Amino acid sequence: MAVQETDGRQTAMRIDMNSDMGESFGRWTLGDDEALLDVVSSANVACGFHAGDPSVMLRTLSYAASRGVMVGAHVAYRDLAGFGRRYVDESPDELKADVMYQIAALEGMARSVGAQVRYVKPHGALYNRIVRDESQRQKRQYSQHNKQRFHHCYLLI
Repeated sequence: MAVQETDGRQTAMRIDMNSDMGESFGRWTLGDDEALLDVVSSANVACGFHAGDPSVMLRTLSYAASRGVMVGAHVAYRDLAGFGRRYVDESPDELKADVMYQIAALEGMARSVGAQVRYVKPHGALYNRIVRDESQRQKRQYSQHNKQRFHHCYLLI
């Protein structure tokens, strides 16, 4: 916990320790999610398009829930071979559907272990493109379009 001083008064300020997780795939292991979840307060869980698979997602969510770690959907372009680092020129409707699919999959699994998806964090090329490209930024309107469904999520960019 950090301490912030404002006008001579000290107030506690929470610092979020965040990490990308759930990026193992099949027999391939990337990182030690279980150990890392002992030190982070939020986890960006890969949703299967750049890394991760259903078993890894479920295991990571279970670990996070048991430790009270906040969970976010780490959405990406459909690019397993390039680990989500390559730009994919999708139509706005395709991108919206891909992102909604990833969030919905993670939300369903999270519910099954008593967790809740609290935010969306784009990965790799999708993140970089949203920051630079107005047309891609507008493609992420999935969160506005589905405010009722994803009312508890916020977008990190």
